[in-house]
Parts: sequence; C-alpha cells; structure tokens
Amino acid sequence: MNDNVQLFEDQPIRAAWDEENEEWYFSVVDVVRVLTEQSTQRGASNYWAKLKERLIKEGAGELLTKCQQLKLKAEDGKKRNTDVADTEQLLRIIQSIPSKKAEPFKLWLAQVGRERIEETIDPELTIDRALATYLKKGYSREWINQRLQAIQVRKELTDEWQDRGVSAGKEFAILTDEITKAWSGMSTREYKNYKGLKKENLRDNMSTTEIVLNMLAETATKEISKQVKPTSFDENKNVAKRGGDIAGNARKAIEVEIGKSVITSENATQLNKAVLDMLEVSSKIVDTDD
Repeated sequence: MNDNVQLFEDQPIRAAWDEENEEWYFSVVDVVRVLTEQSTQRGASNYWAKLKERLIKEGAGELLTKCQQLKLKAEDGKKRNTDVADTEQLLRIIQSIPSKKAEPFKLWLAQVGRERIEETIDPELTIDRALATYLKKGYSREWINQRLQAIQVRKELTDEWQDRGVSAGKEFAILTDEITKAWSGMSTREYKNYKGLKKENLRDNMSTTEIVLNMLAETATKEISKQVKPTSFDENKNVAKRGGDIAGNARKAIEVEIGKSVITSENATQLNKAVLDMLEVSSKIVDTDD
C-alpha cells in the first residue's frame, strides 16, 4: 500500500493505493469531514460512528463488514488504523450523508444506473457513448476506430477462454499478463509503470501501433486456442504465450525496419497532446493558405 493525499475541493483526503488489486482506498472519516463540514477530526469521527450505527440498523451491515482498516498518517504524524473504503463502498456511504456536496455524486450514480439500463435494451448505445467519451478526451477518430475494434477482439478472446473453462478475474488477468509479456517484453504492471499509470486502462493509453500489436496477440491466441482446444489452465497459459510471441516477432521486425522501439512511455495525455498540437499547426497552415 502506498499512502497518498487526494484533494476534494482543496480539502485533503487521505488515501492508499493498492498496487496488486489496482484500487484506491480512502479515509472514510476524511470524506465525512468534508461532506458534513465538521470543524475537527474528532467531530467527523463521532459523525461516522453514529452513521455506522444507523447503517447497521437499516440493514447495511454487509457494506460495513467489507470496509477495512489501514494504517494512515494522522494529524500528529503518527500512523494509526483508519477506516477506509474503496470507490464503490465510498459512493454508497456518501448516499447516506445529507450534504449539498454529496448531491453531485448521487446524480452521477443515478445517471450511470439509467445509462446501464438503456444499454441493456440497446447495446449500440454502449458503442456510441464510448465513441463520444473518447472524442471528448481528445483521441483521434483513427485511434478510436482501432480501440473499438480492440474491444471486440478482446471480447472474442474472453469468450474463447470461458469456453475452455478459464474463470473471469484472476485467471483472465494471468493469461493477459502472459500475452503482454510475450509481445511487449513487459508484464502488464511493468507496462503500466513504464507509462506512469495506476488504475487507468493500459489499452486506453497505447499508441495506434501498440493497440494493433496487442490485437494481433489476442487474435492469434484466440485462433490457436480454437485449434488446439486446451483443457487445463497451464495449457491455456502456453497458448497465450504462443499468441503473444507471434505479435512479439512482428514488433521486433517493425523495430528492425524503423530503427527504434514501437513501445512508447507516452500515455493518453501525452499522446493526445501531440495530436492536438498537430491539428493546431495544420489549422494555422490552412489559415495562411486561405
């Protein structure tokens, strides 16, 4: 766990990053203090204690049992056990706090719930919203097209894994790691560290070439799996490595031709800035020509 401090409306909220699970854990007392505008930490602690009692009476005891304690630095500089919650748990707790500052979170939750229902009725809305989200973030349409194709390729691969008895979650992550190591030379975590990422999606921070190579690795893995029909997890790992090796060989061939690595340390922010800069230069050239 790595201690950190997040700012919400310029108010500090202690947090800890769990690198293994790729999850943020936030101090519940700090969040309560900000939302209820308590003047002291003791006041926030008392409020949280009473809120816990009320939640238990209302039948939300399961939520509280999932919360845990971590040693976070207190105001006096010493580390003490502190109630923490992950993002999902925290949003549920916030719903129980009558606060003007909590209202944006409630509205956001309502919107997400409504959109999820709409997407269940019309799955094409998922693609439309993904397209709109990527455009707002500054991605080029060429990159977005590749990314949406990559999502389809990934879905076909995970469907194949499920057909071979692989469980979603940890086993999917292990096989994905095998593929990534085979084609890029780095584990998924090493790759994310290289790009300066924490919880962000690695594929959302890849260049077009990186996405294409990752798609090749996952497509090759799926096709090999369909052919050899692995029956054990170890056999699936072997297939994943073979699929990744195919893309790895393609990467090395490209790098020989261009004389440099196609794997970049740039993340989405840096990549999109480069695209926007190019668009700005192009716009100035057009204006001059006009």
